[in-house]
Amino acid sequence: MSVSLLESVQVVARTAGAVALAHYRTALTVESKGDGSPVTVADREAERAARAWLAERFPADGILGEEFGATAGTSGRRWLLDPIDGTKSFVRGVPLWGTLVAVVEGERVLAGAACFPAVDELLAAAPGEGCWWNGRRTRVSTVEALTAATALVTDDRTFATPELTAGWRRLAAQVGVARGWGDCFGYLLVATGRAEVMVDPIMNPWDAACFQPIIEEAGGVFTDLTGRRTAFGGSVIATNAALAGAARECFDA
Repeated sequence: MSVSLLESVQVVARTAGAVALAHYRTALTVESKGDGSPVTVADREAERAARAWLAERFPADGILGEEFGATAGTSGRRWLLDPIDGTKSFVRGVPLWGTLVAVVEGERVLAGAACFPAVDELLAAAPGEGCWWNGRRTRVSTVEALTAATALVTDDRTFATPELTAGWRRLAAQVGVARGWGDCFGYLLVATGRAEVMVDPIMNPWDAACFQPIIEEAGGVFTDLTGRRTAFGGSVIATNAALAGAARECFDA
């Protein structure tokens, strides 16, 4: 794993995050995309900034961004960009949003970074390189009992089936705290030991990819809701190591 990729995902995340932050808590026109999710000039300008940086330094790499889709490359690598994850929070002036960047080969994540400009926090990781939080190593918590755990979800109304909804309810009923500190912010809390479980029933690759090395290098467990170790399964459950089995069992019952 090249250290330059680990450094680069951080620079891209900071670059795009700074553009987004310049629009934060300003008067913005909010549009609706085809899937009903909101988008603003901040999302588009932040992604443009990331793409410009990558085009100059990694011109052979492909790019897949939430706002501008796919750009083909020739290297076999691809950068996944989410300029503002948590746009609904962003447009309401809530600081629980972030800028997400990952570089992948196929479905193997080579490095990932998540920048949280409104709270001045940055996570970055690459396989074998550790997970770094504002320049320091970070680890998931050592909480061993669900009754002492904090579990997070972006929106508990988005589970696709009654079975998954029931799984979340089983988990929420057992943990000490169940909260909606969702989107990317939930993964920040798990990776830094401030929460134990984050569940997302609907995830795009640009939402999820950066968090696979972040959670795993912090000592946690990252799978989809079927238990597969992937960022491309369309859903995610991220936990500390001690509660991985117990949390996932809630969705298997």
